[in-house]
Amino acid sequence: MAAAGGSSSKRTWVVDVEKKLKEADKSAEVSRWERHCIYQVPPCMTNIKSKAYQPQVVSLGPFHHGDRDLRPMEEHKHRALRQLLLRANRSLDDFVAAVEEVTEELEGAYMDLDNEWRADGGGRDRFLAMMIFDGCFLLEVMRCTAADGKQVGDYAHNDPIFSPHGILYMVPYIRRDVLMLENQLPLLLLQKLVEAESGKPQSEDFINRMVLKFLAQSSGTLPAGIGLGLHPLDVFRRSMLTGKHHKIRSPQDIEDDDAIIRSAVELYEAGIQFKPSKTLSLHDIRFRRGMLSMPTVSVDDSTEYMFLNMMAFERLHAGAGNDVTGYVFFMDNIIDSAKDVALLSSKGIIQNAIGSDQAVAKLFNTISRDVVLEPNSALDAVQRQVNGYFRQPWNMWRANLIHTYFRSPWAFLSLAAAIFLLGMTIMQTVYTVLQFYGGDSNSAPPSAPSPM
Repeated sequence: MAAAGGSSSKRTWVVDVEKKLKEADKSAEVSRWERHCIYQVPPCMTNIKSKAYQPQVVSLGPFHHGDRDLRPMEEHKHRALRQLLLRANRSLDDFVAAVEEVTEELEGAYMDLDNEWRADGGGRDRFLAMMIFDGCFLLEVMRCTAADGKQVGDYAHNDPIFSPHGILYMVPYIRRDVLMLENQLPLLLLQKLVEAESGKPQSEDFINRMVLKFLAQSSGTLPAGIGLGLHPLDVFRRSMLTGKHHKIRSPQDIEDDDAIIRSAVELYEAGIQFKPSKTLSLHDIRFRRGMLSMPTVSVDDSTEYMFLNMMAFERLHAGAGNDVTGYVFFMDNIIDSAKDVALLSSKGIIQNAIGSDQAVAKLFNTISRDVVLEPNSALDAVQRQVNGYFRQPWNMWRANLIHTYFRSPWAFLSLAAAIFLLGMTIMQTVYTVLQFYGGDSNSAPPSAPSPM
């Protein structure tokens, strides 16, 4: 009877699931996911180095807002907003109205945003205030940095953030935090704030260039007309991927197997040369006529977290591509030890600013752990092309010869001694043979016996 009664009345959780299935709208889900571009990095990805994804001095956006170690910067955000309003001679209401127009888009940029920040959870005003404070703070930092030591606004000469002293000592940490995936601000926010400040629309290219100049002062350009970037990390990543991959001109030279490319030293021993590419784009990697050209990369204290956050963005954002991840995997393949780093440094491909060559090798070997690659990528084709050249018989013999006899001076001396003894033996044999036949030719020819 109990079983019959249980079968006649549906369980509560079954009713809830059926209700959600009926309410599910695939098109609405697609539309919601398309707006996401700022993510929290899951634990399965932070196990390599968790601190590489966490801001150290300033929180931007909701994910780390209120963290204990980042609270001291909140005071400076209020001062930045005050200075910006005074300099622009605008009211706070103008900024609020401009940002409020796009609040829904700004909320949609953050995946898994807590209800305390959402409109339906009563957090719309709190979210709006956070966006304005954080956005104005980032604008003021970028402008003071671009001033190149000149005073901007009415900041005190000893201001801990916005003075030349603060720009020199604090901005490097802020710039690092701006590249954290969990610490991003949508560039749409910056565009609206600049429009409210100036009273006129601002082009997307202007916003992109302003952000990129702050993040990559020494290099990095973006072509015009590519559209507004998603956030600072997206703009910085796209600046490293300008141009298109080089097409393989000789498909017949490509290996068909999936073998991993050899290390730089092994390739060099097989006759493959290295040289810096003409540009700094990670797309500018090509192999032609035994020459592997690669972009110059500067390895310093910021390289590890920069690559890790860009790789996390590629893994979490559908449609972002796999270019940075593929490059890091490619570098991990050709760097096995400090000797490979030393070789690439001598060719101008790696600029080592962190110390030992072993530290650089460990960096690339570590950050490429558990990477996921897209099949049939452009770098995969280059790798197969290099393998095809390496496996030609003469190149393999040359590599084996160098690896066996030229790795140590004693092995080289033994080879030289053996070649010398072999040469002396051949010369002695030739001399003996020539002497023998030379002596027979100088003797008189046999004469016929005289008649009786």
